[in-house]
Amino acid sequence: MAAPRKYGDELRERATRMAVELRQDPATRAGAIPRVAGQLGMHPETLRNWVRQAEIDGGVRPGTTTSDAQRLAELEQEVRELRRANHILKTSAAFFAAELDRPTSR
Repeated sequence: MAAPRKYGDELRERATRMAVELRQDPATRAGAIPRVAGQLGMHPETLRNWVRQAEIDGGVRPGTTTSDAQRLAELEQEVRELRRANHILKTSAAFFAAELDRPTSR
């Protein structure tokens, strides 16, 4: 289970939108992220990460999109579950095969 988020989705979207808009204008590009982060009371690196991910999701910057990362995590979880189930099945098959090979005394 993930830790609770410090900032809500609405604040995240608003801050990201403000920073992206300011960065598009050459006059306000320099220092846009620290300025917006200071106005909204958050650490500039937090906002910088949000802006970077928004640019990746928007196709402006290369990288793994949020949806791709989420799908990859789901697939990795499924692989772990399947490997665990496979291990259990192999172990139980070996156990029952050994039981069948064991001589019975009557």
